[in-house]
Amino acid sequence: IAPAAFMAGEWIRGWIFTGFPWNTIGTSQVPSSPLAGFAPLAGAYGVSLAAAGVAALLVGLIRSHAVSRARFMLIGAFVAIFLAGALLRQVEWTEPAGAPVAVALLQGNVPQQLKWQDETRAQTLADYRRMIVAANAKVIVLPETALPLFFDQLPPDYVAGLLQHARETGKEILLGTVERERTATGDDYYNSVVRLGGRGPASYRKRHLVVFGEFIPIGFKWVYAFLEIPLGDMARGAERQAPIEAGGARFGIAVCYEDLFGEEMIDFLPAAQVFLNVSNMAWFGDSLAPEQHLQASQTRALEAGRWMVRATNTGATAAIDDKGRVVARLPGFTHGTLVASVTPRNGMTPYARWGNAAAWLLAAALFAFAIRRRA
Repeated sequence: IAPAAFMAGEWIRGWIFTGFPWNTIGTSQVPSSPLAGFAPLAGAYGVSLAAAGVAALLVGLIRSHAVSRARFMLIGAFVAIFLAGALLRQVEWTEPAGAPVAVALLQGNVPQQLKWQDETRAQTLADYRRMIVAANAKVIVLPETALPLFFDQLPPDYVAGLLQHARETGKEILLGTVERERTATGDDYYNSVVRLGGRGPASYRKRHLVVFGEFIPIGFKWVYAFLEIPLGDMARGAERQAPIEAGGARFGIAVCYEDLFGEEMIDFLPAAQVFLNVSNMAWFGDSLAPEQHLQASQTRALEAGRWMVRATNTGATAAIDDKGRVVARLPGFTHGTLVASVTPRNGMTPYARWGNAAAWLLAAALFAFAIRRRA
């Protein structure tokens, strides 16, 4: 019963109060553990179930008699779980969908305490323009809210210059920014990724917002009004949004911690051929958080059989293949550009088709087996 209950607890943590599935046990197994092989089949929660099942088997082995039928069955089950995971790791769930695409991931390394100050703004705009021009890639990606202005506040000549450069070079720019939309009741703000160049403007608007960080629950708006916190209540993007095409590939996009939610990332499939995350982890300083977030991105890549590219302000900026392996990355807290050759992929893993249903069915089967054994 314990493994099934443990998995259910992890799922509840990822759902209640809009969810915060940071550092699930399943994520910790990606990409190296044999148990990671269950990710394309049953997702991170399925891997959590496998890990908890292994723990339960170890407890059973400790408590069993030295020589007994039960002990041999426990050892057999222990070996079977790892063997099944290792065999599943060898399966090619998806296939390449064309030639690799060169993607440049920009890491501005702008300190959070300086980012929105007037004296820093001009330098940030100039630095990113210089990096865009210098990048030798078809697709250029800037991190979450890379430019410290609303998109409609960017100097017209700045945007025009980027568009002209894109037209002349054939580049397409995916820019992390804040969009502002005027409504009858005031302004709505969106944490967005906007495409410049290519077939014209397109955008993705963040749909899973951080509670108390990007939206205010009912009954707490007075706190933000009293403290005069800006941009404390952002608007949600549409629940279903199409991937953004750039460089001949279709990118399913997650802004910041949206890629913690595997069941939401698969909404982009089967259309999306590559996953993209833009983040600003400067909030967390020199902590373990950037590495933990990177591992969440690795899990999403493995679950869906897609490459994942990440552009972040301070790290971890990286390219991850369809097996969840980091193939290239920039050092944290450095200013630089990572150019990666990314292979678009088509096809659907079982997890992409079923979501968390497989994990729940396995947990239910374990629970039913346990109850029957006790009856």
